[in-house]
Amino acid sequence: MDLTIIDKRRARNTMGVYRLEHPEKLRSHLANGRRLFEVRPDEGETWRWQQVDAADVQPFNAPLDPPVDTPRRFLFAERELLFRFEGGNFYSALPEPAPQVLFGVHSCDLQAIAYLDLVFADDPHYQARRRALLLVGLDCHHSCNAGFCSTLSSGPSVRQSMADLVLLPLERRGYLLLVTSTAGANALEGLDLEPAEMPWQDERARNTAQVSAAQGSVDDIASGIAAINAGLVAADTWEAIALDFLGTEDCASLCPTCACFTVDLQSVGDGQSSIGERSWDSCLSADFQLEAQGHNPSSSAGQRTHHFWLHKFGNAFRKRYGSYGCVGCGRCERAPRKGIGAKEALRRVARP
Repeated sequence: MDLTIIDKRRARNTMGVYRLEHPEKLRSHLANGRRLFEVRPDEGETWRWQQVDAADVQPFNAPLDPPVDTPRRFLFAERELLFRFEGGNFYSALPEPAPQVLFGVHSCDLQAIAYLDLVFADDPHYQARRRALLLVGLDCHHSCNAGFCSTLSSGPSVRQSMADLVLLPLERRGYLLLVTSTAGANALEGLDLEPAEMPWQDERARNTAQVSAAQGSVDDIASGIAAINAGLVAADTWEAIALDFLGTEDCASLCPTCACFTVDLQSVGDGQSSIGERSWDSCLSADFQLEAQGHNPSSSAGQRTHHFWLHKFGNAFRKRYGSYGCVGCGRCERAPRKGIGAKEALRRVARP
């Protein structure tokens, strides 16, 4: 399925282009009546999504690299109550989220959200949060560290189908604001903006060319993906990669498209009632695929590593979800914990 048409409900069509000298003006407007989040450094100088109120005057300053915490947590909660069983009856626990805005989402992360939209298309908990979320995308002027979004067509420019509003930084000064959905247009009501009369497509084309050039050669990436899909990677190569691969918790927290979870059932009160909770998990866990009779189809670390990267770069998944499960954000390469990420894994399977 083509991700450019995944959400017809939001009527995603280009509806206007405006000059925006000060994105803080837009941010303040959108924060009225909504919980707005923007990426800022925390006390440890790690960039994370943080809530910003309408009165905040701090200049908008998007980081070059996508933040360590992904937008996934706003839609697919790290831990949440699914249901409770009481008095012989099941009761759902659907969330009732307040309207929220993510302000300045990188293109790769928007691609990841579009991927999750399809993975969780029939999940009422995810969809309740999705309906309440307004996305303000951000085109990238420069390549992030270790990113390869241009190779996977997940950046640097935001696809119009994947955000409600898009901030396009201009080469000299200020931004253009692209309105790309009915929800985005409605959110601008009452805000005085000057229509832009300029060839903004040319600006985007220059950005794309600049980022693609900075990200360099794609030979190993393309060769690695081809080898994975052709089944040409030997089992001992996967075992060797597994020794240096990131740990389970890194996958579950870093990758913006990881959708694995587990459900825990717990007795409460007098033991006559129970609750079901869902929490993030990882297919890299040793017992993630353990079956009830004791069989484990991914008992070795190499098998689990193969399974993981097949999910990220398998053509079958690409056909089903419209894109690869990897968006080239570079988070796994930038992780402080020792290990290897996507680019190095692809290099090794391309040149074992």
